[in-house]
Amino acid sequence: MKKQYIFSLMCFLCCLGNITAQQTPAPKQTTAFSIEGATAHLGNGKVIENSLIMFENGKIAFVGSAMMRIARMGTIINATGKHIYPGFIAANSSLGLVEIDAVRATDDEDEVGSMLPHIRSLIAYNAESKVTESMRPNGVFMGQITPRGGTISGTSSIVQFDAWNWEDAVLKKDDAVHINWPSSLTRGRYWMGEDPALKEDDKYAEKIAKISTFFLDAKNYLNSNSSIENLPFRATKGLFNGTQKVFIHVNGEKEITDAIQSFKKLGIKNMVLVHAKGAENVANLLLQNKIPVVIERAHRVPDAEDDDYDLPYRNAKILIDKGITVGLGMEGQMERMNTRNLPFYAGTYAAYGIDKEEALKMITSNNAKILGIDDLVGTLEVGKDATLFVSKGDALDMRGNILTDAFIQGRKISLETHQTKLWKRYTNKYKTK
Repeated sequence: MKKQYIFSLMCFLCCLGNITAQQTPAPKQTTAFSIEGATAHLGNGKVIENSLIMFENGKIAFVGSAMMRIARMGTIINATGKHIYPGFIAANSSLGLVEIDAVRATDDEDEVGSMLPHIRSLIAYNAESKVTESMRPNGVFMGQITPRGGTISGTSSIVQFDAWNWEDAVLKKDDAVHINWPSSLTRGRYWMGEDPALKEDDKYAEKIAKISTFFLDAKNYLNSNSSIENLPFRATKGLFNGTQKVFIHVNGEKEITDAIQSFKKLGIKNMVLVHAKGAENVANLLLQNKIPVVIERAHRVPDAEDDDYDLPYRNAKILIDKGITVGLGMEGQMERMNTRNLPFYAGTYAAYGIDKEEALKMITSNNAKILGIDDLVGTLEVGKDATLFVSKGDALDMRGNILTDAFIQGRKISLETHQTKLWKRYTNKYKTK
């Protein structure tokens, strides 16, 4: 009886797994495709009207005008009147690390401890996440999966969103170590009767020293060829030899300046700033050191009382006008669910001063360059991965972002998700006659 019970339980769990699993990943591309007639937004600022895009074996083979007399390859998709884009890339996202916030067993975004460069987000990434799957109908096909919390949160990796497991998903392993730089300001604990107004943090220098000491010790450890294994120190090797980047999550002119100078002293030059409020005021420092910025979504309120009411919406233009390379990332409240709105955040920045194709670069070529995957994705160019989609209209506008065909590495993917199934189900239920 006991064996029969265990067998029945196992069958139930297997069935439950099939119910909750995401769409089965698409098979490897075996047939070439030619998409013609669409307006092609290449992701590098260029646009081709009445375009022809052809790809086979997962790679783009031709990009040009449909007016050219050239033999079409494989299956032909007539996309006249539509638009074609490279797949969108979400930087600084925790997709696949949390499924249900209220269920601790599904939350892997933050580990215990403060100095954790050896914590790798990749091995915790859930390729079958229903949340991640729901990004694809809006054209978000790739993401930098980033751990959260602590002073050194851990190491991110970049994945594509059509895979059986993290091994299949990975585009670039362990691309960057993420640091949460301390603020020079603090507020009093009002619940302890302290003044809640902003004031200088008298422990700021101590916090910086702690970070610098950790990396200096790690550098000395790596140079010593010690036989004693130290995983946190070993995980910083890529920062010192230039194969990895350090993503510094920081706000404030003073903090940005201190962070850059501290890492330069340590010999770490490959830096990216995340959030970076006030970066426009130290733009020369960023340009001298070739440091790009990953900014936040536009749909938020100003951070300070004396900020312009529309500053969050103009942030991208301010930085781009200074000559800084700007990408768009996701972090903050409801970040995982809001990542699907990535193209619309870029569209909002376009509405507040930057060219529409420049806004597109923030979630395609700029993000690809910042993440170090621009040899594979980010633009519609011959030799790059055929990770792209066809939309009925402007993909940066929620009214036009209606995908008809989508491909990841040449594989024609399904745009059906748990949420689209529910939408269709309840649309039919409440449909009026």
